[in-house]
Amino acid sequence: MLVKYQLMSNNPKIFVLDTNVLLHDHKALGNFQENDVVIPIIVLEELDKFKKGNDQINFNAREFARSLDKILGDKMLNGWISMGPGRGRLKVELGHPFPDMMQDSFYEETPDHRILVVAQYMKENYPERMVILITKDVNLRIKSKALGIEAQDYLTDKVRDESIVSISKGVIKLNRVTPQTIAKLYQTPEGLPGKDIRLKGAHHNQYYILRNKDGSVMARYQASTKCLIPVPGHRAYGISPRNSEQNFALDALLDPAISLVSLTGIAGTGKTLLALAAALEQESDYDQIMLSRPVIPLQNQEMGYLPGDIKEKMAPYMLPLLDNLSVIKGSLKANSREFVRIEEMVKNEKLLISPLAYIRGRSLSKVFFIVDESQNLTPHEVKTIITRAGEGSKLVFTGDIYQIDQPYLDMHSNGLTYLTDKMLGQELFAHVNLVRGERSRLADLAGNIL
Repeated sequence: MLVKYQLMSNNPKIFVLDTNVLLHDHKALGNFQENDVVIPIIVLEELDKFKKGNDQINFNAREFARSLDKILGDKMLNGWISMGPGRGRLKVELGHPFPDMMQDSFYEETPDHRILVVAQYMKENYPERMVILITKDVNLRIKSKALGIEAQDYLTDKVRDESIVSISKGVIKLNRVTPQTIAKLYQTPEGLPGKDIRLKGAHHNQYYILRNKDGSVMARYQASTKCLIPVPGHRAYGISPRNSEQNFALDALLDPAISLVSLTGIAGTGKTLLALAAALEQESDYDQIMLSRPVIPLQNQEMGYLPGDIKEKMAPYMLPLLDNLSVIKGSLKANSREFVRIEEMVKNEKLLISPLAYIRGRSLSKVFFIVDESQNLTPHEVKTIITRAGEGSKLVFTGDIYQIDQPYLDMHSNGLTYLTDKMLGQELFAHVNLVRGERSRLADLAGNIL
């Protein structure tokens, strides 16, 4: 859902931006319409700390600096300046002394508190205008409201609640489907016309389970023919699905006509394992299989502080991917052709496990690319990855949209949710939500009651 901050009256609003908004979206200035935007000077100071590096936030910091410089041109920043036709004005506000109220409430002059001072200053000096602090920091929003200053999240890339429900629902079950109707699914090349069972709101590559008292069958909707087609049972590189959702996932992963797949679900539902098994099953169709995941510092410890060289530093982050590879190898005989082939692919780097930060600048041609834990990516990061896909590539994004490790993302704003919401119904895209944990009875028990 693209949110623009609309002009609601003759008096434009004043939006004060936090640093995290600009690190999240370097194009944020373009989303405030004819309203005015204030950037506290401390925000520029904080952005300066992020300008070096290869991560997305570093890129965003540099890009925002360039866009700000373009807006300024040869103008000075000692007053309001226009951001262009149809847009409001921009001001970089210098620091101000802490009011007595804030000195009594906050013992430290942190960057967050200095931003609050600017918001309070704007509110006092523009009493006829609505002043709103825009920040992705929940705690800062609470502090702001405690001081009587309006505060909002940055909503431009937020996904609506009803879309979250649709993503989480995944497979649709249709009950009391007659045997004659199910037979028609297999008897005609086109499949079963959707009108025969009065499908509502069906979209391309939506998966269905048709059930009656005698059993059930699996099907997929094709928007081009407006028909349901049967989904056969699948197996990939020694891995067999344990439930219908896993079989649907393999169906999407093994279909060469589907270039983009999102798999959601809690830990233990088999998302990464199935994606890797499908990639190995089709390895002859691709020049390389790549597995990657965003690097989230362990216990807030930056990589540079970890011992060893770069491979040793990255090892803790890549272990979950290696664990899934071990499961596949464990299902094979040690001297089998498939087992030996995995060893060869790892050695020759046809099968490559790499941190996501190293993908920047690469062109992904004829690559089966699996991005694990993609709920920890921003929408812009996901878009950056997909736009690098060349001909013959397949991209798979896996993750749990309810388990976010990034402080400024949530189930509505993370890249996996955003991707699924925007792509749902496209011919090249398929989504499956996996609901059943398949690690062990103990893992299922803990997931349900703890």
